[in-house]
Formats: sequence, C-alpha cells, structure tokens
Amino acid sequence: QALLERLQTLTDHRDPRGVRYPLDVLLLIAVLARLAGHSQVEPMADWARLRAGEFATLLGLKRATMPHQSTWSRVLGHAVDVAELEAVLSAFFREQQATAEVAERGSVILVIDGKAIRGTIPSGQTRGVHLLAAYLPEYGVTLAQVAVERKENEIVAAPTVLKQLNLTGVVVTGDAMHAQRALSTQIVEAGGDYCWFVKENQPEVYATLELLFARPRLAKGWSDPTTDFTTARCVEEGHGRIEERTMTVSRMLHEYVDWPYLDQVFRLERQVTSATKSFTEVRYGITSLPPSVACARRLLTIARTEWGIENGLHYRRDVTLHEDAGQVRRGHAPQVLAALNNTVIGLVLQTGARNLAAAQRAFAYTFERILARQNAV
Repeated sequence: QALLERLQTLTDHRDPRGVRYPLDVLLLIAVLARLAGHSQVEPMADWARLRAGEFATLLGLKRATMPHQSTWSRVLGHAVDVAELEAVLSAFFREQQATAEVAERGSVILVIDGKAIRGTIPSGQTRGVHLLAAYLPEYGVTLAQVAVERKENEIVAAPTVLKQLNLTGVVVTGDAMHAQRALSTQIVEAGGDYCWFVKENQPEVYATLELLFARPRLAKGWSDPTTDFTTARCVEEGHGRIEERTMTVSRMLHEYVDWPYLDQVFRLERQVTSATKSFTEVRYGITSLPPSVACARRLLTIARTEWGIENGLHYRRDVTLHEDAGQVRRGHAPQVLAALNNTVIGLVLQTGARNLAAAQRAFAYTFERILARQNAV
C-alpha cells in the first residue's frame, strides 16, 4: 500500500484520451510480477493477463483485463519520467529505513558503482545503457540511480547521483575511478565522508602511499623508523579457500598529500589460499574519516562493504532477475525496468531474506493464495 501511494504521485505522460490502465497500477503489477519470478516483459504481460479478474477485484479496477505486451513496452518506455520514478522510489525506501536524517558521522556506508545492461547493446556496437547506482549494502536498498550518457563515464555521473541524497553521516565509497578531488570535496561539504581505493589513475598519491607503507631496507645497526601505523586483521573461510585481510592505517600524510579533506591513508592486503592456488593482493586508499570515527577495523569493514554491491545488487539483477537478458530498448524502458529490479531487491532484503530466488518462490505461492481468495469472493 505504501509503495502504491508513492507511485500514485507520478506524472503520467500518456494522452489521457487513450488511457485504459492507471500508471501506478501497471508499475505495481510489474513489481509484483518480478517478485513472483517473471522479470521479462512478455512473461510479465502473460502473468498479469491470466490474473486480470483477480487484479480487478484486488485493486478496484474498472476493467477485468490487462494490457498486451506491446502496451507494456510503450508504458515502460514513454509513459513515465525515469528521473521522477527514481526519485519516488528513493523517497519510499528512505522512509522505510529512516536514512534521511543520520546524525552519527560515518555510521552509514553508501557504495556507488556502475552497471552496463548488456541486452541493450546494439549489434556491432560496444555500449548500451549504463547506469550508476548509489546503494546501501547494509539494507540492500538503492537510494538513487542515473544513466551514464554515451559520451561520458561514471566520473561525470557520480556528482549527479550524489546531489540527490542527504549525505549527513554517510561515508561514500566505490571503485578507484571515483577517487577524484572534486567529488571528494562535494561529499565532505555536503556533510559526508569518503573512503576511496587509489590506483595508478592518481599516480602521485599512489606512489606516496606505496612509499609510506613500504618496508625500508635498513643498513646494519639501524632500526625501523617510527610510524603511527595501526592494524586490524580478519580471516574468513568458505568456498574451499581461506582469505586473510590485513588493514594498516596511518595519519602521517594528513597534511602532506594534496587531497581535499584527507585525514587517514591505508594499505589493505588480501592473502587468499585454496587447494589449487594462492595469491596476495595489495591495495591502497585514502579517507576523510579521522581515527576517532574510523579505526583500522572500521576501515576494514568499509573496504569489505565496497565489494558488496557486486554480490548484493548487480549479481541479483543479472542472475536472478535476468536483467542483461532483456531486449526491451524502447525509450527509457531499460532504466525503468532496472529501477523496478532495484525495488524488488530492496523489498525482499528488508524482510531479512538473503536468497532472492527462494523469496520469489515463496512470494509466488503466497500471492496465488491471496488472488484465489479474491476470486472466491
């Protein structure tokens, strides 16, 4: 009901003379179809059509019919302003999680990351629809999402997606490409903090961090130089491998590195061992969070969370909701469908479920029983 009330605020861009089905109802049914395991437009249309009578009773519709597949495609592609839809869904989830006003500094982790929808790539080309999302891994909720224009990249889109959000108390993290001075400034001056990994795209900063954390070669009789390093470790076992992560943090470059609002720097080492192979990976990073807010263990948690968007959001959209397999390219339909997929994931994860496919099966069973009761009435 709360979601339907939010969807009712959307502007319907169709000619009112030809409207047979309310926009909010169609979008709600599209969400329900995805929750029931029907993520592509054709099976979604069939699923809704076969339950038209029950939906008419349940939702108080005048007609006991549902649109044809072509109508669904037109509605998804042109009837809704995608930016308005994203804003409405963001407001809905902020209400659910009460993340609009966060007082404690660094208490919420927000990950920004992009995803290409492979099914929208035209034949002979290399790029289709590319979306940048701002995701709360702790809640499984996408708070904002924008399209990355064809001649741009995620670096250009990131300021736009973050401007839509209240960043008070939020620490923003993401891929190393987002380690940009302007974006870091924007985040801190909006009341948030940043925590970036740094690669060779910032060569001077990277070289400085590498030098700081390198073990010096000492001449005989000399001792290690004094440092302020603090360290945290964690070990995880699973999937036939052991992974040890070591986070080393320093404030020695606080006033040395030319980077806005920089407070701490860190080195993250991952040692992965399995029956067939082992490897070590080292990454460096920077953050505006001071030690009083983020010790080495907290930064280790933030760094681990940065990878969560891949398994928590992108994997579920691709593998369970089959987003990349979609062939609908009309208008804004790909982004609208992606927004609905984000909604489904957020709704499911808020219940405490972690297996989206299992949750879909459970919902499908329960919802059919609800519809059956409507039909009996």
